[in-house]
Order: sequence, then structure tokens, then C-alpha cells
Amino acid sequence: MSIDQARIQKPITQLGKFSARVPKDPSPEEVHKLRTNVRKLEAMFGALSLDAKSNERQLLKRIRKIHKRAGKVRDLDVMTEQLAALELEGETKCRTKLVKYLARERRRQARKLVDQVHRQRAELTSGFRKASQQVKRFLKKHEPEPSSLVAAHALELSAQLEDPARLTRGNLHPYRLKVKQLRDILQLAPGPDSRLVDDLGEVKDAIGEWHDWEELVSAAEKVLNHGSGCKLQEKVREVRDGKYRDATRAAKDLRRKYALPAKKPSRSVKIRPASLSSAAAFAGSHRPE
Repeated sequence: MSIDQARIQKPITQLGKFSARVPKDPSPEEVHKLRTNVRKLEAMFGALSLDAKSNERQLLKRIRKIHKRAGKVRDLDVMTEQLAALELEGETKCRTKLVKYLARERRRQARKLVDQVHRQRAELTSGFRKASQQVKRFLKKHEPEPSSLVAAHALELSAQLEDPARLTRGNLHPYRLKVKQLRDILQLAPGPDSRLVDDLGEVKDAIGEWHDWEELVSAAEKVLNHGSGCKLQEKVREVRDGKYRDATRAAKDLRRKYALPAKKPSRSVKIRPASLSSAAAFAGSHRPE
């Protein structure tokens, strides 16, 4: 079974278009799409071991900085949506003050994002063009080996989902990154296990929602400094705590459902698909010799 070449090339194409025609004020949808494509590109380069090559290594270095900047814009977009949808009577002044703060910060961070892309436009355009050619050459030369590389990487990531043993507020968001990576890798293959991909997506979203509310709590504490009796802050904390419980429950259910291995198995050990998760089963059927 070969990997989906069109799916691999898509993030390169989309990122190339964004860098060539970056909007002056990128919309929330454009920022989200930018971050998603960067994440997919990272997953693809890592799975195919292309991140060690000079052009791809430099390209990743540049787009990771852009990804980080875009993340700040995206956080402000999400916090604004959360605040607008929050059901709470009264506290109009507090809500308005916080909305204005988020809007100012959003404009400031969006300008920084656009400026950063503009400064690197030539390097990005060249880097994406070379990366696209490199991927084409690699797939043509090594097919069907790429599917084995993707499978092995998926197995490694699936094993990492048992670590840490205990999920806390301090490690839950980093754990989400592992979930996202495994999901992105599995989607490189044609006809991936849709149930596992969906379950990983639910955990990713649940942890992401909690983290977004955590960020809103921090923003409210920074801006609304009129004492401990603010009902808006109390409500935001209440929602945040509920989202944390939902997120940890979803992550624990994922671990139980797929019985993910606690340690990364050696590639020299024969994989038994029936005894592992769907991710490991996929990897087992494409294990390098």
C-alpha cells in the first residue's frame, strides 16, 4: 500500500500560496489553515526522514517561527469567540474591557505575523519549491518504502501516548501535541483507520478547548484587576475546570480503548497487529524488513 502523494504535497502547496500572497489582515480561518498546514508538513518531513536535508531543515526552522507567531493570533481569535458565547448576566463593563483588550492584541500579533512572513518571502518561496521537488524525487525513488517509514513512525508515536503515566495540568497540553502528531501521520496513508483518527481528533479538540479556556483565564486575570468578586472571572474559571475534567477523561478513555503499549517496541521485534492499537496494527502491516 502506497502513501497518499497528493495529501503529502498539499501542505507544501498551501503554505507556498500563503507566503506568496499573505493577506494584510489574515482571517481566523486563514490563520487556522496556516497552522494546520505547518503541522502536517512537519509530520510528513519527520515521517519520511526529510527533515535532515539542508533545504527542508532550514524551511522547517522558518515555518516553525511563523507557526508560533500564528499561534498567538489564533489564541486571541478563540478567546474572543469564547467570550462572546459565554452565558453570563451582568458584568458588561468587564466583558467589554476584555473584548477590547483581545482585539488590540489580535491586531498587534497579526501585524507581527504578516511582517515575519514578508521578511522571509523569498526564502520561503524558494524553500517550498525545492521541497516539493524533493518529495517527488523521494517518492519516485523509494516507493513503496515511504509507507514503511510512515508506519514505523506511527508505531513510535503510538507508544509515546502512554507517557506520562499521570496526566496533569502541567503536562496535558504537551500530551496533545503527541496526539496531533500521530493523527497527522496516520492521515498520510490512504484509507486510514477512521475510527482511530476520529478518536484522536476528539482528544485533541478536548485538550485544546481546555487550554484555550486556560488562556482566557490568564487574560482575564491580567486585564480585570478589580478584586476577587468579578463574576466574569469566576465563570471563566468554572468553565475552564469543567473542560479540564473533560479533557483528562477523554485522554484516559483513549488509552484504555486502544491499549497503547507503554514502551516503544524494537523494530526488530515482530509486530502482532491484533494485540496492539490500530496505529500499531497499521505499522505492523508495513514494518520495514
